[in-house]
Amino acid sequence: MHFFKDLSWSTFTAGFVAVLVGFTSSIAIVFQAAQAFGATQEMLASWIWAISIGMGLTTAVPSLLLRKPVMVAWSTPGAAVLASVGLAGGFSMGQAVGAFMASAALIVLLGATGWFAALMNRIPAALASALLAGVLARFGIAGFAAAQNALPLVSLMLLVYVLGRRLVPLYAVPLTLLGAIAFVAAQGGFAHVVIPTGLTWPVYVAPQFSASAMVSLALPLFVVTMASQNMPGVAAIQACGFGDERASGGDAGLPISRILTMTGLATLALAPFGAFSLNLSAITAAMCMGPQAHPDKARRYTAAVCCGLIYIALGLFGATIMALLSAFPQALVVAIAGLALMATIGNALASALQAPAEREAAMVTFLITLSGVVIGGVGSAFWGLLAGALALAVQHYRPSSA
Repeated sequence: MHFFKDLSWSTFTAGFVAVLVGFTSSIAIVFQAAQAFGATQEMLASWIWAISIGMGLTTAVPSLLLRKPVMVAWSTPGAAVLASVGLAGGFSMGQAVGAFMASAALIVLLGATGWFAALMNRIPAALASALLAGVLARFGIAGFAAAQNALPLVSLMLLVYVLGRRLVPLYAVPLTLLGAIAFVAAQGGFAHVVIPTGLTWPVYVAPQFSASAMVSLALPLFVVTMASQNMPGVAAIQACGFGDERASGGDAGLPISRILTMTGLATLALAPFGAFSLNLSAITAAMCMGPQAHPDKARRYTAAVCCGLIYIALGLFGATIMALLSAFPQALVVAIAGLALMATIGNALASALQAPAEREAAMVTFLITLSGVVIGGVGSAFWGLLAGALALAVQHYRPSSA
């Protein structure tokens, strides 16, 4: 089987780091969103089951079939919107589920019609690369900022990474992770947690559709997911060379419209169990699609498959694996994320700034995206791309002569 021939320690580590960073960095926001609708402990576990199984299947299966990395995640900005609106609006869990399904139906519509992919294909490569660099650079900065409170650990990880890139580039990230785990274990730095056992079981909640929930929950969730998740996700695909045929070196790129439709359908099916929004990933996608996963693009899909399989295991044994992941020190998590993304950030910046005619517009996109500004509930990725496109249009606008 091609998968086992293409699998390597570097791709497995990329998949593991993607899961580690994805869950530990934002799972608390998902809990807050669920609790805003009055979720019980069983419902919280069901939410983890639903989003994990959903992400796992929609990541592993298409990646294995296409032999290209397809990365799906939950909408962290969407969870934040749900948490804030849910607390203020007093919506029930049934109304929330109805809103999840309505938002997913709109995403299916955009995917099935091809409108979203057509729009993204019109975005210049420089702006897409700048958008990706801006999204990822915050994680790179946070990785080194962790040295403020964990200088020995972060210094060791940087040293191992640099030496690894010099001596065994393919295994730089796995060696850095192993070195960090060994250092933390020697220092007794892993948190002492009670590790429960047993399978996680889903809890079904019947959807309820109300006009207020559609306006207050479904529409904001849809807008934020498209602008803050799917748009950077497509930028990650394009910047890593898996976009259109030109970006993919002549090979057929990933079918964006079909993948977007798949995420919407998966959300529709799993929404009654707690899957509020499944969408394209940007940050974890860069970890599995970038050169640090494997120098050979044709083998990077194995990183996505490993990531998906770990997600499925996390869904089935959610309480057990969540306890294990929660034992990792936060400094280790943010530092390994920053180091794992460095190559992708560098490549994205180089691509964004390559053409002098588009350099200033790319910098506008990069800096606004990096700022993290949120306007009208919509994140900086959307505003950065919009401002960059406007800057590009102004700089290159030429009135037609009579």
